Amino acid sequence: MKKVFVTSIVLAFLIGASFFTVKLIEATSQEDMLKEDKFLIIAHRGASGYAPEHTLESYKLAKKMGADYIEIDLQMTKDGELVAMHDEKVNRTTNGKGYVKDYTLKELKQLDAGSWFNKKFPNHSSPHYKGLQVPTLKEILKTFGSKANYYIETKHPKDHPGMEKELITLLDQHGLLDGDLAKGAVVIQSFSSESLTNIHKLNKDIPLIQLQHLKKNKKVTKKELAEIKTYAVGVGPKFSRMSKDYVKKVKEAGLFLHPYTVNEKEPAQSLQEMGANGVITNFADILSEEKGKRASR
Repeated sequence: MKKVFVTSIVLAFLIGASFFTVKLIEATSQEDMLKEDKFLIIAHRGASGYAPEHTLESYKLAKKMGADYIEIDLQMTKDGELVAMHDEKVNRTTNGKGYVKDYTLKELKQLDAGSWFNKKFPNHSSPHYKGLQVPTLKEILKTFGSKANYYIETKHPKDHPGMEKELITLLDQHGLLDGDLAKGAVVIQSFSSESLTNIHKLNKDIPLIQLQHLKKNKKVTKKELAEIKTYAVGVGPKFSRMSKDYVKKVKEAGLFLHPYTVNEKEPAQSLQEMGANGVITNFADILSEEKGKRASR
C-alpha cells in the first residue's frame, strides 16, 4: 500500500514538472517582435488589399501571407461589444447605414460586410466574400489565439466610454496578457494620447504606439517625443509626411517607428533604410517578389 502511495506521489510530481516545463518552454520561446533590427509587416485591417477589410477572411489571408501582425480597428456597439471596423459608420464597408454605436451586435451581424469589396475590387473578388459578417474582437481572439500577433487601435474612444477597460479584459480572458508583454505579442495604438495613457494605467507592460498627424509646417519637438516615451514605445506617422529630421529625433528619443499606410515595395524599402522598424500596409506581401498573387485560401 505504501509503495502504491509513493508511486502515485512520484507520478503526480512528474506530471506537474512536465506541465511546468511545457509552460516554461512556451514562455521562453515567444518571439521578440519589438527589436531595433527587426522590420515588421503590419497587415492593415488584415490583407485588405486582397480581401474585405476587418473580416476573418482578411485576417486569415494576412497570416497565410506571413504578416507579423494583424491590425484591428475597434468600434463599440450600442450594447457594449467591441467589433472590428475602421469607420464610425457602417456605410462604406457594409450594406447598412448609420453609426456603429447605434447598432446592437445582433443588428450589426445581419449586415453584409463582404459584397462591397467584390464590386470595388473585381480583380480580387470572390463569391466567398458575399455575406461575410463584421467580427467581434472576441471572435478574432478566439479564432487566432496565441498563434497571431495583434496590433489593435482604439478608434474614437471618447465616443465609447469603457472601451479600454473592455479591451484589456478580453485580452486577459484569452491569455494574451501572460508572458513577457514587452516582446509585443499585443501592441495597442491610438491617435488619442488620453486613450493610451488610460491603457497604460490599466496595464503598464503592454507596448503602446502613439499615432501622429504630422503637419507640413510644424516640426515635432524633442520635448513632445520625450512625453510620448513616458507611456509609449513608439510612434506611427503618415509615411508621406515624414522627414529625415523627424526620423532622427524619433530614433534619438529611443522610440520605435511604424509609419502608415505603405502599399508599395520601393517606399517600404526606403523607409527601412531610413530607420523605420516596420510598415503598416494593405498588402501583407509587400516585400515579396510575388506581390499581387493571393495566398491560396
